[in-house]
Amino acid sequence: MKDRQPYVFRRGYLPQPVVRLTGARDTSGNLREGFLTSFVNVSRVEPVARQDEFGEILDHWLSLLSSIGLHARHLAIHGRSTVWTRREVQGITLHFRHIDLPIGDIVLLWNAIDPSCMAVDLGSGLERLAWARTRQSWPHLVFGSFASICPSKTLDAIRTATLMVGSGIHPASRGAGGVLRRLLTEVSPMDAPLGVSALVRESHGFWSSVSAMQVPWPEVTQTIERELARRS
Repeated sequence: MKDRQPYVFRRGYLPQPVVRLTGARDTSGNLREGFLTSFVNVSRVEPVARQDEFGEILDHWLSLLSSIGLHARHLAIHGRSTVWTRREVQGITLHFRHIDLPIGDIVLLWNAIDPSCMAVDLGSGLERLAWARTRQSWPHLVFGSFASICPSKTLDAIRTATLMVGSGIHPASRGAGGVLRRLLTEVSPMDAPLGVSALVRESHGFWSSVSAMQVPWPEVTQTIERELARRS
């Protein structure tokens, strides 16, 4: 898009585990309901040749949402037609809401110099879609039976650490390893007196269902427990 090249590396619906530390938090610093430090980003990225393809992709997304029980009569689409600019790229963004719950957005992008070079980027979160569909308690939806055992911030930290270590990242003083180390400071020894293997195994299974993990769960457990022991 930025370089006006006529190819893409991937296209279509792309599920991808991501780590983001920008989730909304309450006054105590805890993540608000609906937010996690790691989640499955479900996006559709498509180059388009005509602006009306944006509407076709939007219509297909609404049909897909309806097929999982999020019907159009309960959906709202809102946003501004104002064009935003980020260096070489311009675009407009529309947001989706199911009743009172934000569930994603769709962006029409084009090259600022050559507007004929366009793409659509539609994004949502798998866990948030499941929440909108079921309206379960957020902690129990994400953490299952563990939600009644440990604080959500501990469960979130271990869940995200499992993804990071399983992807080949190790605790370090800087970089991604530094992020991992800081994340694990959320885990109190009192919250995991018998170790974290059960939660790691559960989380590893979830992440593996989306994208193959490089490191098996027993090794992930050892790495996390060594880091927790280092701080104790």
